Amino acid sequence: MNTDALALAAQDAAWASFKTPLSETELRSFCSEDVERLFRINPYLEFSQWQETGPQQYHFEAKNISQEPPFEFAVDLRVEQIEEGIRVHYAQGLKSTTTFKIESAPEGSQLTITEDYSQLPEEEREARLHEVDRSLVKWANDLQSYLIHWHNWSRFGLYRWYMRRIWQPLKPMSRRIVYIMLWITVVEIALIILGAAIFWVEYT
Repeated sequence: MNTDALALAAQDAAWASFKTPLSETELRSFCSEDVERLFRINPYLEFSQWQETGPQQYHFEAKNISQEPPFEFAVDLRVEQIEEGIRVHYAQGLKSTTTFKIESAPEGSQLTITEDYSQLPEEEREARLHEVDRSLVKWANDLQSYLIHWHNWSRFGLYRWYMRRIWQPLKPMSRRIVYIMLWITVVEIALIILGAAIFWVEYT
């Protein structure tokens, strides 16, 4: 993954770029059909509210835990379909836009996420550094991982249902707990099967 998370004091943008196994058309569809999902994949955002307020418009409230201490925010979004992908416009906060640029690439596609902070003067950005979203690199990394798994498993209806209805609404910490519990369950089942096999061999 190619990333460049630029310091706000010196720059007015940050970006991260990575390859995906999806085709350009598949990636465009994935990004466009559910913008909420894109933000929920970010492991540093704890959602409080996501509400559709109009065509391609949303009200979004969450806690950002990429900084210490974490900070809460509320923002109104407008999603614009552009030639190279989609662009999210923010009515409040430090960011002016987040652009998801979609390009074709060998054996798949490339997604570049660019966060633009140019709507505010540099002096104000420096004064509000405690509100800077420092999650971009980790977000891009988790989004790439999500897309790889989506490419491999989304043809199964049960997987799509689980990711959309169970995994997606969970907070990041809850997802980690569920992941650990699933692995514990798998190990327990494997041990039961192993024990049954040993019993069968020894006593039959």
